[in-house]
Amino acid sequence: MEDITRSPLYSPDLAPIPIEKRTWSKWNLAALWVGMAVCIPTYLLASYMMRAGLSWQAALTIIGLANLVITIPMVLNGHAGVKYGIPFPVQGRAAFGTKGIHIPSIVRAIVACGWFGVQTWIGGLAIYSIWNAATGAVGDPGLSAGKFIAFGIFWLINIYFIWKGTESIKWLETWAAPILIIIGLLLIGWGVKNAGGFMSALDQGKQLQQPTAVMMPNADPTSGYELRLTPLVGLDGAPKATAYRILPTAVMDMEPVNWTPITATNTSIATGIEPSVQVQFRNAEGQESTMLTVAAGANSGVGFWSYVLWFTAMVGFWATMAISISDITRFAKSQNDQLAGQFMGLPGTMIFYSFVGIFVTSAAVVAFDDVLIAEDAPWDPVSLVSKFQSPAVVIFAQVALLIATLSTNIAANVIAPANAFSNLFPKRISFRVGGVIAGVIGILICPWWLMDEISGILIFVSGLLGPVLGILLCDYFIIRKRALVIADLYKVDGPHAGVNSAATIALVAGVFVAIIGYWVKPLEVLYTLSWFSGTAVAFVVYWVLMGKRVLREG
Repeated sequence: MEDITRSPLYSPDLAPIPIEKRTWSKWNLAALWVGMAVCIPTYLLASYMMRAGLSWQAALTIIGLANLVITIPMVLNGHAGVKYGIPFPVQGRAAFGTKGIHIPSIVRAIVACGWFGVQTWIGGLAIYSIWNAATGAVGDPGLSAGKFIAFGIFWLINIYFIWKGTESIKWLETWAAPILIIIGLLLIGWGVKNAGGFMSALDQGKQLQQPTAVMMPNADPTSGYELRLTPLVGLDGAPKATAYRILPTAVMDMEPVNWTPITATNTSIATGIEPSVQVQFRNAEGQESTMLTVAAGANSGVGFWSYVLWFTAMVGFWATMAISISDITRFAKSQNDQLAGQFMGLPGTMIFYSFVGIFVTSAAVVAFDDVLIAEDAPWDPVSLVSKFQSPAVVIFAQVALLIATLSTNIAANVIAPANAFSNLFPKRISFRVGGVIAGVIGILICPWWLMDEISGILIFVSGLLGPVLGILLCDYFIIRKRALVIADLYKVDGPHAGVNSAATIALVAGVFVAIIGYWVKPLEVLYTLSWFSGTAVAFVVYWVLMGKRVLREG
């Protein structure tokens, strides 16, 4: 092999890893996926699907199938990492060019940096909660010095593992995986104990599927609308709420409005000509639900298209990891290890922890007296923990959340940007420095102010990165037939120098097709299925353009 060490595109962190130094077994890779998949979004997925009207069986089926689907390109794109020991930015030089690769790799890095900031803020809130529970302090609902100190502490913990390198990341994920699985089992045990048994807890999930309030037009259009209320019921079958009140949406002062007793699990009220009202419930102890705004025709039910939308969203959940998976598989001992490790770790963990979210949220319907309507159920673990009174339980739960957040953050949101930034200036930016840069960007986005907005933007951008995967797969398997000349990937003036126009055109075409449906309603299906449509179009366009180039040069 040629000496590539003098090339400005070479650095020890971007160099091919020799076979003898690849130490990650299938169990390490499976543990890595357990650490990444056990996070708040995974917990939320299935329970949100149920809130949209899907059964828990349908939700788990969609999650299972979607993660099996995304694991296939994950394994395929990880093949080059195992075979040649190279990370994503180096692998991508073959398709995009030594300079062209900066476009997809930096976009991928910025997405990861954004999630790094969001996850670090969440981890900081867990530390803040642990401090309050241990000292008996009352937490500040807004921003406070304590929250920023906790954020700083968790940020430094992340930076520690970044600075220690990939072996420390392997150690973290290997130890975190069994702890996170045990915590999931403990949460299920809590649900069994507090909801009257395993099947009883699952049965409560049916209550989460039905809307709390629906506004329907009366048979006689001139007589206005009818409001149908379905509050949650306890194990005894009686409504947990004992009274309700209804206000016009324009009314802000609710105190003068009288409460009406609830005598049945399903209540219908004539509301006259008012097409939109506010509804609130309370129980015998005076605990009140959140105020719901109910409008006529707001509930459209669940159709076939809803299943397709959720399936697409689930496939896109790990879309960015599929692009940069070689950053991780380059440490695998063999193709069998990466194949087995990824299939054992990703689909299984997503199904298991989604089930934990379903089970615990369903059990909470009857476990907590103040959960009067489905909207008030603790859909996420942070809300669940806030309902416990015991400081010991709160501390234990927040430590579990801290471990889950740390393991997800390090593996999913640090390795890719560290390599991407290192690839910008290989001789100046090491993996460590690249990871610190990612951490600094995570601070600069100010997640404490813009967390919801940033999350929406990141999800949007992630959905548009499918074309990158299509180009990588086409280049490696179709154009180059899994044969890369490693030395060429590090040459400034080699065959991959500069920007590959075919990849650039294919990327633009894929993104255009994925996004056009956002503005052109007849093509909305392309935007809805943006990951699939963008990936397929980029794959085909790149194949055609590179095929023509091969014919010309041949």
